[in-house]
Amino acid sequence: MQRVSATLCRKLARPPCDVFINHRGIDTKRNIAGLLYERLTAMGVKSFLDSMNMKPGDKLFHHIDRAIVGSKVGVAVFSPRYCESYFCLHELALLMESKKRVVPIFYNVKPSQLVVKDNGTCPAKELRRFSLALEEAKYTVGLTFDPLKGDWSEMLKEASEAVIINLLEVEEESKRMKRKP
Repeated sequence: MQRVSATLCRKLARPPCDVFINHRGIDTKRNIAGLLYERLTAMGVKSFLDSMNMKPGDKLFHHIDRAIVGSKVGVAVFSPRYCESYFCLHELALLMESKKRVVPIFYNVKPSQLVVKDNGTCPAKELRRFSLALEEAKYTVGLTFDPLKGDWSEMLKEASEAVIINLLEVEEESKRMKRKP
């Protein structure tokens, strides 16, 4: 029993992931988000994708927020219905507010098409928070991909390389900060 407890403690102390993949499941879970998760995982990068890292009974906000805060880099996969999801916008806002590096991927959508809309169910404060995060992400250099014309292999290669480069830069910055007196 003591061995299990020590293993469990080590697992709980570890950050849940290196990379948090923010996406609109209905648009991207079975293609770009899922494929990127698989590729990063095969490369040894601990990634978080809700459908792969959560189980029945997990509290959505607690589990997702913990993964975001514990991550080093975020990937925001923007898609045509992205802005219709409160969860997507909440995750993006938390990534931006916690000053994570975010690699935007514009999947079948142009940045100018991404707009937070007031459907009457979200408080004004949240709408403002979401809009600020979305504007910041739209003005971050990212990748664009048209699934009808693009090369999937090339896109996954470029996306995973961008994530790895950002991870390495974040880790280097962290080491430099620790060395400063």
